[in-house]
Amino acid sequence: MPLLARSGWFARQPAALQRRLAAAGRVVSLAAGQWVYSQGDEGTGLCALLSGALRLEVALDAERDVLIGIATPPAILGQTQRRGGGPRIVTTRANVPSRVLLIADDALERVAAAEPGVWRAVNELVYAQLEEMTRVAARLLIQGPAARVAWRLLQIADGTEARIGQADLAELTGLSRKTVNAHLAAFEAAGAITRGYRGVRIVDASALSRMIG
Repeated sequence: MPLLARSGWFARQPAALQRRLAAAGRVVSLAAGQWVYSQGDEGTGLCALLSGALRLEVALDAERDVLIGIATPPAILGQTQRRGGGPRIVTTRANVPSRVLLIADDALERVAAAEPGVWRAVNELVYAQLEEMTRVAARLLIQGPAARVAWRLLQIADGTEARIGQADLAELTGLSRKTVNAHLAAFEAAGAITRGYRGVRIVDASALSRMIG
């Protein structure tokens, strides 16, 4: 699958391991809102996003789920319990109609029979996800409101399209919808974006980058 090679993690793996991972997975088509896996699930493994977008959510308690990220292709997510890991730590579901390649723990075991380096590779992937979330937290702590909105748009855009509603963008930036709407209007007036019914089109990525500082 050529799309997988766009993932930096996947591209760094030996060619033989790449082939076995791609062959070990199963492609699943998801409707908008359909769950891939839930926080606390014992069944773990990898999830490669082939098309669409995935919501990453964490339950703070029985009453509240928090959106912490939107994944776009060629994101590869996941973990495994087979080498000391635990159950799923986030809920992942389709934000729009999507296609994913799922590689379950049993499939990883079969890959490991021929390519034992797969466990090292999975550890690298888990570390990369931890590093990314640490950087996200740091950005949200130091950036001003306009910079947060601009950065999130660039982060979740698939090409020039950021398919996200204002409510989700507000949650991802820790701002009110009114504040997000005001910044989007300013970005549009500056020629950096255009707003649409299904999201935001990025017209000038360099202009958005300058707003981040």
